[in-house]
Amino acid sequence: MEYTVLVCDDDADILAALQIYLRQEGYKVLCASNGVEALQIVHNEDVHLVLLDIMMPVLDGIQAAVKIREFSNVPIIFLSAKSEDTDRILGLNMGGDDYVTKPFNPVELLARVRAVLRRYSRLGGLKDSTPDEQPNEVGVFQTGSLVLDDNLKLVTVDGEEKNLTAMEFRILRLLISNPERVFSSAQIYEAVWDEPAFQVSKIVSVHVRHIREKIEINPKEPQYLKVIYGLGYKVVKIP
Repeated sequence: MEYTVLVCDDDADILAALQIYLRQEGYKVLCASNGVEALQIVHNEDVHLVLLDIMMPVLDGIQAAVKIREFSNVPIIFLSAKSEDTDRILGLNMGGDDYVTKPFNPVELLARVRAVLRRYSRLGGLKDSTPDEQPNEVGVFQTGSLVLDDNLKLVTVDGEEKNLTAMEFRILRLLISNPERVFSSAQIYEAVWDEPAFQVSKIVSVHVRHIREKIEINPKEPQYLKVIYGLGYKVVKIP
């Protein structure tokens, strides 16, 4: 399968370099120089991944990500010259799947691109099961009125479809397929992101909060996705 990657950066030199790196790896590359152009491309093209600079004119990367998330769950990797943890969390809060700091190492960047696309393709229908994520016979998991269909890549509550991102879906699938089992932030990160965990509690908590906002009637008093303070997270088994 040929993947299409949208690269959005107002620096022409970075844009040109990213095109070279990605095309050498066999990706189809689309380019934009601001958030408005990026939105138009995501609307009109079949895009599998967005590399999105944060600091841009017209419409910055954070604002563009918010607008993209209104209609698409395409994976987003933010590019930024800022390396502070608060900036990374802000990017994830706005719907990003990963974050790369400039100046970036091309090898590392391409590794992150491959990892995100691998997770994306798995959610697109390819089989993906770690020892902790073995699907049941029909690939459908349910607790109370919360249902996750791993075959259709669909989450519903009381029959209403919930629009989860790829990362949110994988986290929920891990937890709901192991009801009542408590997973630490590090265990969730390593199972879902498929890379070693290091200071990842904030990253995981951001995604968990987003899941709660989508599946819970009252996210502050969750019925399904619980925090076990000091230990991690679990999905409650409800008949």
